[in-house]
Amino acid sequence: MATMLKIEDAYKSYGLQVLLEGAEAEFTDDHKVGLIGRNGAGKSTLMRILLGEEELDKGVVTRHPKLRLGYLRQHDPFLEGESVLDFLMRDTEQPDWKCGQMADQFEIKGARLEGKVKMLSGGWQTRVKLTALLLHEPNLLLLDEPTNFLDLRTQLLLEDFLKDFRSGVVVVSHDRTFLNDVCDHTVSLSRGKLTLYPGNVDAFLNYERDQREHAERSNAAIMVKRQQLETFIAKNRVGANTAAQARSKSKQLDRLNEGVKTIDRAEKNVRMRVPLVESRSGPALRCTDLSIGYGEKVIASNIAVEILHGTRTAVVGDNGQGKTTFLRTVSASLEPLAGGLKWSFGCDIGTYAQHVYTTLPQHYTVREHLSSVATKEATMQTVLDMAGSFLFRGDDVDKEISVLSGGERARLCMAGLLLGKHTVLILDEPGNHLDVETVEALADALTRYQGTVIFTSHDRSFMERMATAVIEVRDGNVTNYPGDYASYLYRVMKEVEEGHRGDGSAKAAKVAVIEETEQAKAERKARNRRLFDLRTQLQSVERQMNKYTEKKKTLEAQLAASTDAKEKAKAREEHIATVKKLDEIEERWVALQDQQEKEVAAGAV
Repeated sequence: MATMLKIEDAYKSYGLQVLLEGAEAEFTDDHKVGLIGRNGAGKSTLMRILLGEEELDKGVVTRHPKLRLGYLRQHDPFLEGESVLDFLMRDTEQPDWKCGQMADQFEIKGARLEGKVKMLSGGWQTRVKLTALLLHEPNLLLLDEPTNFLDLRTQLLLEDFLKDFRSGVVVVSHDRTFLNDVCDHTVSLSRGKLTLYPGNVDAFLNYERDQREHAERSNAAIMVKRQQLETFIAKNRVGANTAAQARSKSKQLDRLNEGVKTIDRAEKNVRMRVPLVESRSGPALRCTDLSIGYGEKVIASNIAVEILHGTRTAVVGDNGQGKTTFLRTVSASLEPLAGGLKWSFGCDIGTYAQHVYTTLPQHYTVREHLSSVATKEATMQTVLDMAGSFLFRGDDVDKEISVLSGGERARLCMAGLLLGKHTVLILDEPGNHLDVETVEALADALTRYQGTVIFTSHDRSFMERMATAVIEVRDGNVTNYPGDYASYLYRVMKEVEEGHRGDGSAKAAKVAVIEETEQAKAERKARNRRLFDLRTQLQSVERQMNKYTEKKKTLEAQLAASTDAKEKAKAREEHIATVKKLDEIEERWVALQDQQEKEVAAGAV
């Protein structure tokens, strides 16, 4: 183990904002470190300091003489008309066979390797950059939000590579699943200090919570003992026979006070309110023979999907397949090329997407905009609390929108959506520009929301927590996926594993594209219809189950509180009938779950 980078007694501030204050840390060539901290804590600034792009106000950054630093470039390093192989050979000065061998790790082969790099989607271009990065043979990698805008398949490839990478890694990410899977150490940046913990992010947060609770319990015990000693001293210090004892207790009190642990005030947890809307049942959106795309370019056709009220539907698929095109079409930002889509009566649609940022009123302040989009019932304190949840605090609420960065405008759009009263939320990458804690608070809020959510995200933690239904965009098709997000993730992981085995391009192509016969198409559509019917029945049964469970609790409370014999007998009789009905409903629920699992298994790829 060698220390590649070391930062000592580091100070860095911008005006009154202190980012580093006596911070110290070291990064070795054998640890994979997740760097975490709230938005604005200084993570990106620290990364620039480690890269040598920015200087400390005070302190020392020591670099090992053999340090070979690797950094995932965000800018476009490609030349016009350059093929992937040409770029890799030019950028790394490695022979073609070695470039091809490394590219194969990221499934860049055949036509993609020989084709023009600028014709590739953003996700595939990121794979090319990762290939070039590895060919430079770094012994310490610095990755700042590497999963932003990467599709699931590319994320899994990056994750596999980082797990096998035999040198050091420092990674900043808001995706907790990614950090937990990749990193064996955690560095937390908070209040200008760096804290290193030998474990992943979840282990660190649990440790931090346990340490705080232990310190609070210890201090509470000390306070009780201190009160006892102070009472004894006050009563006995003037007595001739007890003064010596009082002096002894006074020394004991001094030692006790030294044992009080200083507890840093916990950083404020974000809690967001959500639009209060009534729960509804049935289809919220129905698409029939829908075609989507731009101008003459058809992205997907013959789309026949349904989205139920109250579901949180994840739109999944590789980059460039058409997820955003589908979201823009159903939100009326793009016109359908053919076919139709129909929202049920009374749907009020709110949209969060990259292009929406440009529609914000430039002359409004943050406070004025949020006040203008909030419901009539929202107080100014509610507006300010929501602004604070998205990091607009203090004087920030009086900034004009015209001076906000792209990330700040994105957060402002999301805050405005949650202050409205929309019954449907369509969200394209809602977690971008947010830290781990704010993403979790957003997920908490949206799981309490009674309306319908249609969303896409590259944050696996967010997807796993949020999705109750899945729509897949793949190979020109948009379909209700016959399973949950976990089963979709499992399938993609299996496909990535198949690609890693190197069984030849034919097998990889077979995994990537499945040609359907007319009979297979008909069977798939029929199975999707059966799954839709089963999900509808399950929702109805679950509502009944909740209703009778609440009724059972109410009757049990009546039985416990009642003193009248007749009332008690009536309540007991009703309780027996309710329990019997609840048993029947639960049996029905189990049977429907079994049917659904069989349908999903029959349709698994």
